Amino acid sequence: MALIDSHAHLTDENLIGDLEGVLARAAAAGVEGIITIAQNVADSAGTIALACRHEHVFATVGVHPHEAAKATAGDWARLEELLADPAVVGCGETGLDYHYDFSDRRSQREAFGRQLEMIAGRDLPLVVHCRRALDDTVCLLADSGYDRRPVVFHCFSGTPAEADVIASHGWRVSFAGLVTYKSARDVQAVAREYPPELLMIETDSPYLSPVPVRSALPNEPAHLVHTARFLAQLRSEDLDKLVERTAANTREFFGLGRMRAYSTE
Repeated sequence: MALIDSHAHLTDENLIGDLEGVLARAAAAGVEGIITIAQNVADSAGTIALACRHEHVFATVGVHPHEAAKATAGDWARLEELLADPAVVGCGETGLDYHYDFSDRRSQREAFGRQLEMIAGRDLPLVVHCRRALDDTVCLLADSGYDRRPVVFHCFSGTPAEADVIASHGWRVSFAGLVTYKSARDVQAVAREYPPELLMIETDSPYLSPVPVRSALPNEPAHLVHTARFLAQLRSEDLDKLVERTAANTREFFGLGRMRAYSTE
């Protein structure tokens, strides 16, 4: 089995303290690659550092909507520098969150728009966080010229109609442990029929542990196999083929090319 976790937060305080253990358990579970996702500028430097130390870890950089109001002029200048680092395979996560509103909505929109401008001329995919903000998120992306560009709405939690809106612009969604929950009927309906050539899976570690380890905290990349197994059953597919397909899709989306053998050394 050769899984790739398309979205994890290895720099989170709940994982970084036991990073070697996290990576060893991931390898034992068949996870051969992890995209570690940044949440602010300081975190972005951390994701790059991890990617430079571990050949199977790949970094994104960006400012999460929860962090938008805290970003300074110096942060934006630094992020511009970090985006040029060769270890970076994507921008994000960025976007809008109107559920928690930890940053005011104006700051969220400004931060999102600024990051869209920063990568407009770069060949980088975009990792989007969107919660109860689909209309504004779609408008900002479309108005910034992102139709048909590589964009993933990570940890999809919406309805089939919302998935259709995202697909109509040439963007994709990815599925986290949430899809395994009994309450996630809409998400399961989307996942059941989702195009195999676009399918990607993630843990969103340290959040959203999947069934049957939902009580296990923190979540970690080793648990990705449970989400893969659930999706294979949901879609009536062979598990190994689903794993192979999702890994290939993730490599293509992030431009990973031919991955080297997984090693925690």
